[in-house]
Amino acid sequence: MSSNKDIIEAHYAAGDAGDLAGMLAPFADDIIWTEAAGFPLAGTYIGPGAVAQHVFGALQRDWDGYTVAIDELIDAGDTVIGLGIYSGTYRETGKSFEARVAHIWRLAGGKAIRFEQITDTAEVLAAMS
Repeated sequence: MSSNKDIIEAHYAAGDAGDLAGMLAPFADDIIWTEAAGFPLAGTYIGPGAVAQHVFGALQRDWDGYTVAIDELIDAGDTVIGLGIYSGTYRETGKSFEARVAHIWRLAGGKAIRFEQITDTAEVLAAMS
């Protein structure tokens, strides 16, 4: 059986490979996904379909080269914390950004049930204006 850290590592690896199905595979049917207040996609989305459409799809639509580079995963049992850097270029302005990010994952029964993003939204918004 995979550890919770292994499950989240596989999610990020799928993202790096452009594999949306692989990214969504560890999500519970009712995952609660929260994007930080002040972030362009701020809000809470319920279920893998909503996350795919309103988060992953929106990032692909609006940004060139948008990446999440997680450089550390902290295994705290049912909680896994990913630390890394977001980067990308906003299509409308042609401006790029780089910002530190923390992802807080909560897991139960081998599935991600909650996600919370914490990031420097000012860096992202500056690229959009």
